[in-house]
Amino acid sequence: MRILHLLASPFFTGPAELITQLALAQRALGHEVTIAVDRKRTRHTSEELLVPRLEPLQLLSTAPLELSVKSSPWTMLRDVLALRAQSVDVVHAHFSHDHTIARLGRPKGARLIRSIHAPRSIRFGMPAADGFTVPTSSLSRRLLGERVLVLPPLVGPDFVPPADLVALRGELGLPSGRVVGMVSTFQASRRHELGLAAFASLREKDPGATLLLVGDGPLLAQHRLSASEHVRFAGYQSGTAFVKHLQALDEVWILGLGNDWSARAAAQARACGVRVLAVDEGALGHYADAVVEPTVDCLVAASLGRERRELWVESPEAVARRVLAFYAAEAQG
Repeated sequence: MRILHLLASPFFTGPAELITQLALAQRALGHEVTIAVDRKRTRHTSEELLVPRLEPLQLLSTAPLELSVKSSPWTMLRDVLALRAQSVDVVHAHFSHDHTIARLGRPKGARLIRSIHAPRSIRFGMPAADGFTVPTSSLSRRLLGERVLVLPPLVGPDFVPPADLVALRGELGLPSGRVVGMVSTFQASRRHELGLAAFASLREKDPGATLLLVGDGPLLAQHRLSASEHVRFAGYQSGTAFVKHLQALDEVWILGLGNDWSARAAAQARACGVRVLAVDEGALGHYADAVVEPTVDCLVAASLGRERRELWVESPEAVARRVLAFYAAEAQG
């Protein structure tokens, strides 16, 4: 099967990691898979660029698509015509811009699948598709009359418990006591302010605890100023370095989501053996050991409880097989 994923973003953030893992798993099952991304915006910000990630994996599409929300109407028309000329069996669109281009430029005989990654993408007048994927079953109800598949996060093979936690923490310069972490962009929706306040309260009951904050973003400088000496700022981490920082944690707090409601970070943390506390957003409740109200008292109480629950995280191969079967069902339907 020839599959073309469309992603109108230049950054390796949000759904981009899920899409990359899905494409890799689909290719491992014998399919020809590429990803077309935003080629207009090439300036590096606090977020990692996507093209350098896809090129060494040989996933980057060579189709002449700009695929950018910043494109002019003329360039969008050119993208429609360029997509129409592609020889593929499935066009899998991931953002609203992609969906519009794909609906107008669907190659002859190709199926069109649209992934919804956050509730705000479901809107009146959304273009039709042969099938939709959603990150949670609750969103399926907002697509009544459509064929829908729940697409969970795909966790890569590197996310496993550490072989030697003591040695890993020594490598990262972390103390031997309890390490709590947050792994997300510094923006209001992630509630770092709440995390810092809750950690200050937690330290009164667990004086040996350390808070490790992994990420970058517009509110980083502000939170640096208000943090105590027991808070470590690791900055943006990617690849193996990100996995190591996640493995070094005893517990991760996920207090808000952005444009990916699949709860990828929670699933990754669980795969690394890390306890997960999370608010009830998106698929977080499925992966959390404890679901908390976004208050200091609730977060501290849940952290001190330390209950764990058993949960199996589906393999990328298993998820990819279900998605491929969904494509095939569309072909038969």
